[in-house]
Amino acid sequence: MLLDDVRRMAMALLGTTESPHHRYTSFRVRGRIYATAPMEGGTLHVFVDEEDRDRMVVLYPDTYEKLGWGRKIVGLRVDLEKARPDDVKALLRIAWQRKLGKRS
Repeated sequence: MLLDDVRRMAMALLGTTESPHHRYTSFRVRGRIYATAPMEGGTLHVFVDEEDRDRMVVLYPDTYEKLGWGRKIVGLRVDLEKARPDDVKALLRIAWQRKLGKRS
């Protein structure tokens, strides 16, 4: 998969916007980031809960790894070259829904 494939999937989710975030591009809903990727592609960071992280790491350890932020695990790092498009699409939807449900 390429970053353009991820972009098409993310932008198809209602209310998604894309904007720069440091050296990354970010996908947001209601201003909340649910996924980021380096501008050159190759990987995707998707912010899903522990259950989804654990499942993907166990099922596909060569494709997914837990993504840390300091001492906290916040999502998954996805190797886009190895990832199945249907899985990435599902993870983006889960992360999008998770952020969509939060209220300010």
